[in-house]
Amino acid sequence: MQHRIVVLGAGYAGACAAGYLARRLHPSEVEITVVNAEAEFVERMRLHQLAAGDDGRRHQLADLFAGTGIRLRVARVTALDVHRREVTVTDGAGTDLIGYDTLLHALGSTAADRGVPGVSEHAFDVAGRPSALRLRRRLDELGGEGTVLVVGGGLTAIEAATEIAESRPGLRVVLATSGRPGGWFGPKARRHLLRAFDRFGIEVHAHTTVVGVDASGVRTADGTVLRCDATVWAAGFSVPSLAADAGLAVDDDGRMLVDRQMRSVSHPQVYAAGDGARAVGDNGRPLPMSCATAGLTRMQATASIIGDLTGRRIPVSPLAYTGNCVSLGRADALFQVVDREGRSTWSLRGAAAAWMKAGVLRATAWNQGHPTYGLPARRLRLPGAIDRPVEAVRP
Repeated sequence: MQHRIVVLGAGYAGACAAGYLARRLHPSEVEITVVNAEAEFVERMRLHQLAAGDDGRRHQLADLFAGTGIRLRVARVTALDVHRREVTVTDGAGTDLIGYDTLLHALGSTAADRGVPGVSEHAFDVAGRPSALRLRRRLDELGGEGTVLVVGGGLTAIEAATEIAESRPGLRVVLATSGRPGGWFGPKARRHLLRAFDRFGIEVHAHTTVVGVDASGVRTADGTVLRCDATVWAAGFSVPSLAADAGLAVDDDGRMLVDRQMRSVSHPQVYAAGDGARAVGDNGRPLPMSCATAGLTRMQATASIIGDLTGRRIPVSPLAYTGNCVSLGRADALFQVVDREGRSTWSLRGAAAAWMKAGVLRATAWNQGHPTYGLPARRLRLPGAIDRPVEAVRP
């Protein structure tokens, strides 16, 4: 009987993980199924561009997985039973159960409303393709006139504000954040960021906490009302409650607690990669939610799955976050390097950083389309010992 590996999610972590496992494990002994809510691979790092009006290139998951033996199930994951080892999925045809022996949770994250009233009803976000397209439709309705307010001061907020300002110059773009936009950047990088805001005419409200959103704008903690025609919520991310609801050990944000091998600390037959995993980096600090973290945790998770199933030594992949690369429109960008402790060191700015960011985007998309390229052709077999069940252990 084939060992059933189910990968939940086909984003930056899940798609590559599935392809790697398909390349390294023998197809007669392993069945790999990927469950994803959409039929396309979503380049999340480009969603702010999609929202602003750029269609870009689309990648069908069926094409990405062609020839790998991977089974694709386009459906939404609605429940997880770690005791029965079953995943409940829902699509247009109804509800179904998918059994597994090994599970990789790579569902990623969504926009976090932070408990602020009105966000879900009135705000837009760029955390997923449907929501990015919803924002795009709203920007089209404005027809080049009106005010767009971006809430947040992190990478997503910065990229959304600058991309909208550049792509739709008739709109007035405002950014409101509880701290300083790009406050973690070094002095040179932050000066470059502020010059970009000035060049695009972006109005910045720093140290401004938004406590309510409605159809006409936002209300701040000091009672100020900022009027706008569209509110873009980019104040952080949250993960689905699937892991917590299933009884897996999670942190206060719902991220699955994992060991150094990306195994759940409570249910070792479940692995996690990407935003949904609370992975501790080599510096002893939790890795941030990011595309880079998805790659780092995916490499360790797949290595661990292969090692655990075949009995081979598990290599240790580095878990080191090296920096942030943020677009400031299409011709400008910042790459801020950080040291082992997360402190900003040197930065690359301007056209050179934009060229670098464009290269990262192209390379990432290519890697998703060629998940098995360059990997050893040898496929590993599984010893019979892996068929024994693994009992859940509570922390």
